Amino acid sequence: MAKKFIPRDISWLSFNARVLQEAADTNVPLPQRIKFLGIFSNNLDEFFRVRVAALKRAAEIDTKETKGYFYEDPNVILEQITELVIKQQKKFDKIWQEVQKEMAKQKVFIRTADQLSESQLAFVTDYFDREVESSIIPLILDEVRPLPYLRDKSLYLGVAMYKKDWQYQTKFAIIELPSRQLGRFVILPSPKGEKHIILIEDVVKVNLPYIFSYFGFDEFVANTFKITKDAEFDLDNDVNTTLVEKISKGIKNRRKGKPTRFVFDKDMDQMLLEFLIRKLHLSKRDSIIPGQKIHNFKHFMDFPDVFKSYHKPFERTSFEHPDFSNAERVTDIILQKDVLLSFPYHQFRPMIDLLREAAMDPDVKTIKITIYRMATNSKIANALVNAARNGKEVTVMLELRARFDEEHNMDWKERFEMEGVKVLVGIPNKKVHAKLCIIKKRVNNRTIQYGFVSTGNINEKTARIYGDHCLMTSNKSVMADINKIFAALQKPKLPLENSIKNCKSLLTCPIDMRQQIMLFIDQEIQEVKAGKKGHIILKINSLSDKDCIKKLYEAATAGVKIELIVRGIYCAINQKKFVEPLHGISIVDEYLEHARVFYFYHGGKELTYISSADLMTRNLDYRIEAAVKINSRKLKTELKDLLQLQLKDNVKARIFNNLQNNEYVSNKKPDFRSQIEIFKYLFEKTQVPA
Repeated sequence: MAKKFIPRDISWLSFNARVLQEAADTNVPLPQRIKFLGIFSNNLDEFFRVRVAALKRAAEIDTKETKGYFYEDPNVILEQITELVIKQQKKFDKIWQEVQKEMAKQKVFIRTADQLSESQLAFVTDYFDREVESSIIPLILDEVRPLPYLRDKSLYLGVAMYKKDWQYQTKFAIIELPSRQLGRFVILPSPKGEKHIILIEDVVKVNLPYIFSYFGFDEFVANTFKITKDAEFDLDNDVNTTLVEKISKGIKNRRKGKPTRFVFDKDMDQMLLEFLIRKLHLSKRDSIIPGQKIHNFKHFMDFPDVFKSYHKPFERTSFEHPDFSNAERVTDIILQKDVLLSFPYHQFRPMIDLLREAAMDPDVKTIKITIYRMATNSKIANALVNAARNGKEVTVMLELRARFDEEHNMDWKERFEMEGVKVLVGIPNKKVHAKLCIIKKRVNNRTIQYGFVSTGNINEKTARIYGDHCLMTSNKSVMADINKIFAALQKPKLPLENSIKNCKSLLTCPIDMRQQIMLFIDQEIQEVKAGKKGHIILKINSLSDKDCIKKLYEAATAGVKIELIVRGIYCAINQKKFVEPLHGISIVDEYLEHARVFYFYHGGKELTYISSADLMTRNLDYRIEAAVKINSRKLKTELKDLLQLQLKDNVKARIFNNLQNNEYVSNKKPDFRSQIEIFKYLFEKTQVPA
């Protein structure tokens, strides 16, 4: 029986393989290739911490429900994952070797402990004394004592130590490398015209005789390893504890997560390797992956800037949206018209300015905003704090359960509350993922409302590299719908259906977005059956919800033209019965494609939404999400143009076929790289008076 869906986790590995393709592409500038290797490694770490961990828990339960949820038997998927990851790791190692050859052409070299000149050796010894020694704690291992706690984001050096007169005994030790405190890379004194770099693990290796001088060992074999642990935590149901207390407890319990992957240098001392596997209680079911000498490649996303300058595809940085080019105040423009910002092409500054202006405007009474992930030194947060100091009533819906940002967001909660900001922490069992803001002011006894709906996090740092859209608007219908969502968030014990209902401009999860999308697809099906045109374009990060996929299958069988731009997970399979096959592509390029856009031809009336939600079960049923209808004909045309530019990509677009083997779109047309063409398209609009 033919498969109807590709398992979500197998499809995710296919996405990460696209990231690896960018690292392998010799047309990509060398610093970017190194960065993509780091992104690939970081992605894989999170995959094992979350998805593989979930599969292992499901495999232990082994019920029909778990098999249905994961599309296949979790044990089978885990076997496939191990096989695919080992293949990808081998490809990764090969690419890294090729990258190092290209680095050598630019006279950039990574030196190991045994490749140092005398002057470099003296520098490393001095650097260790000054910077490193106080940051490391060597731990001697033995069979009697339990293995010390190992952190899953850390990199370790496993050390086997020998004495010439000891023929049968070897001592083992581990050292947690201080890459968090000191960074991974140290630039060495280098010959003229060259750049030599040493990694922190090799700095420690050079100094092993000194570190363990007390024991009198003659020989040391040291190799890096890392473990990845289950990062999920369950929030207990104790009604006497607050959500903050539950999350704090969950973060602490994360330390106890079971290992989901063990990656080690394949040249590691065999006895030490067996010792670690035994002490970590790893079995054949666990992902035990041999690799090269360098692990925790995520640090390579921050590789030192030591290369010659290179031609960037985007000659300019982000530019000002033409609607704001001659405006004194962002607010004045938003009160007159809807504005669509497209990041990272447009500057993020208008979003900050909108809140800064509200903070200082004596007529502004309240500001309400949802926040999922914030920049470390967030200008958005500072504007909100200033508004509270100026006497505005500021309410922040701060999602404390944003995975891996829990501690960061709890720190912000404390600071916000100290400054007089009211902080909401969400609804039980529902993450708040919608990106919303509403500002209210009173002028001549009249309430004026304005704000925005965004597809991405309200984060000035990620807005420089994430492709997203934000609708800035004072549309009364949109504002009324946002008010309904905040009313629900402020009274989380009431049924959502009672608070968020009859929205006219927003589709919301978990209330009606799923049903409305199904309805829109049904309408396209009916149009085609009546001999008319049916057309759907969906730009999303992930497509994994079974019901949505089945409805798209139904539309394809009827003959609706369906075009899908999906960055990551894509679980759909084309079938022979489709009159119009699904046309799906994935674009992986310098910017991370993060926007969600829903387009339906709708009998020529053309419905267009931008959304915070993907077509995933978790988004549609277990999160608070919002999609906003674009009413402006000009903005609808602009969004459709951007979608069409992406659909024409034949440089960075890969086709989704049933094998998910990431074949590039190939045609005889001139090269068309959508991110460059979008830059040109939007920049040209800045040359025309708004």
